[in-house]
Amino acid sequence: MTTLETVLDGLMSRYKERVPDVSAIINAMIEEGVIVKDSDIENDHIAFRTIGVPHLGIQSFEKIFLHNGYTKKDYYNFSEKKLDAYWYAPPADKYPRIFISELRVKDLSPEAQAIIHRYTDEVTADPVDSIDLNNGAAVDKFLHSALWRTPTLADYQTLAAESEYAAWVIYNRYYLNHFTVSVHNLKPGYNTVADFNAFLERRGFKLNDAGGKIKTSPDKGLLQSSTVARMIEATFANGEKQLIAGSYVEFAERRVLPQFAQLPPAAIKREHRREGFEANNADKIFESTYSNQTGKS
Repeated sequence: MTTLETVLDGLMSRYKERVPDVSAIINAMIEEGVIVKDSDIENDHIAFRTIGVPHLGIQSFEKIFLHNGYTKKDYYNFSEKKLDAYWYAPPADKYPRIFISELRVKDLSPEAQAIIHRYTDEVTADPVDSIDLNNGAAVDKFLHSALWRTPTLADYQTLAAESEYAAWVIYNRYYLNHFTVSVHNLKPGYNTVADFNAFLERRGFKLNDAGGKIKTSPDKGLLQSSTVARMIEATFANGEKQLIAGSYVEFAERRVLPQFAQLPPAAIKREHRREGFEANNADKIFESTYSNQTGKS
């Protein structure tokens, strides 16, 4: 197993443990004969959330994946959510794309900034620089280790009132935010987001309806949907507990580009489909962990 495969395997195994919807969706797909085993699923992309402060954020986190052959691609700006983001193309088609977002801390209120720095100032040097990036086990351990102390419930709640993204990251750190099922490679009846959403809802899964259940790029080439994050019991400093949003699962349909429309289905590869991301789609997908979605009955 390569370093990258060790890292991706570690991320996915812990994510499955913590996000019950992952196994539930996979099991439902197996029961309906959509797939035979979970490795039949193509993972379109995985996403991470970071905080833009010294020694951390995208400039630190991306080193792990750039070192392992990923290529930095397009920039995205989410003005209302105060986020910057980039996506990264994998070294081979068998690996997922990566999407990394970062909170523009300086755009928050002085109170929110102070709370964030109370924790992140404990990080006094770029932690990625001290890791052997050729050691998959070391990278895996880093991605699942706390970089700062557990926040208090009061600090979490104050941040959440201003930026639910900030609150999510201050508690979860670099925890994998979601993985994405490529639905276009599934069998007919399940290979569009519309069909797959119908399957999910028939099976009792709750979908994020911010901006509509199907988020569609202006060119109609990228369609996305996602489950709503399940609430998990979080333990804060001093042992205080509260239910907070965990992670979720996303679904993507990348349509064949017009210039390749005549290709027979068996000849279609990743390079023939719509690539990259769409800021307006992603903006609404972020809300899968927001209370406007998790708070719905």
